[in-house]
Amino acid sequence: MFRFPGPQREPGGRAAREAETGRGGKGRRSAKRKASVVLELLRGADLESTSRKYGVTAATLTEWRDAFLAAGAEALKARQEAQPDAQGRRRKGVIAEMAMENELLRERIRRMEDEKPFLRWRSRV
Repeated sequence: MFRFPGPQREPGGRAAREAETGRGGKGRRSAKRKASVVLELLRGADLESTSRKYGVTAATLTEWRDAFLAAGAEALKARQEAQPDAQGRRRKGVIAEMAMENELLRERIRRMEDEKPFLRWRSRV
């Protein structure tokens, strides 16, 4: 039986890109993958060659890089305003309520002790 020869593989062709990216340059990329590509760019890789290497447009790589740098700048801010979430507010409310109950119970115990001091129990032996 005669078999037709398969397509010739070029060193920089689609097959090579698929091997490098694992997806043929199509589809979504994970955050980890994007970060590694951005770090490659920040280390001095050429934008156009990196774009060809990973099958992503230069504009997309630029967007990834800008987002990466903006997120890093946010993390380095000296002071961020802490916004308590709903669960945190609820927990603080429960703690405040328990503290108030404890304080009221202590006051009640003090008043009871002032009115009737505890009697000593004697054994009947």
